[in-house]
Amino acid sequence: MRKISLFIAMSLDGYIAKPNDDLSFLKLVEKEGEDYGYTEFMCQIDTIIVGRKTYDYVVREIGATHYDNGQRDVYVITRTEKPKVGRTIFYTGDLIELVAQLKSLAGKNIYCDGGAEVINAFLKCGLIDDFVISVIPILLGNGTKLFKDGRPEQALQFMTSKVFDTGLIQLHYKCT
Repeated sequence: MRKISLFIAMSLDGYIAKPNDDLSFLKLVEKEGEDYGYTEFMCQIDTIIVGRKTYDYVVREIGATHYDNGQRDVYVITRTEKPKVGRTIFYTGDLIELVAQLKSLAGKNIYCDGGAEVINAFLKCGLIDDFVISVIPILLGNGTKLFKDGRPEQALQFMTSKVFDTGLIQLHYKCT
């Protein structure tokens, strides 16, 4: 069965962005030729679910083909209905129904790329199966928290950890 995976970076104190959606702290661990397993991870994915704010940011900063490269379906979670563009679907429905539908189809795994609102909505419904969290060696003190209050307790099973010479530590857990 397909699983929903989270692959994300955060500061040591749990922030995925500084105030004003500033991601500059990620540059602390940029290293020529090192993608921290992202390419390998993406080879296991054929569907991406992303929030509209994160989608808009990535399209503006990197380009639409970062998500919709013609090889995978992209579901942008939004409150505003928009027509489908290529393989990008702007989804306004129920997340539980979307996940059930996607998991019932044959295919590779599903990547929940954020942002924090979508991730926490998935966590509240118990929809994330696999967590790959890269911890950046910095304390930001403020910004957008990865894990918000008000979600149910969820036990995880430790799978692996990997330490990189940049100071990044990557943790892999799955739901029990």
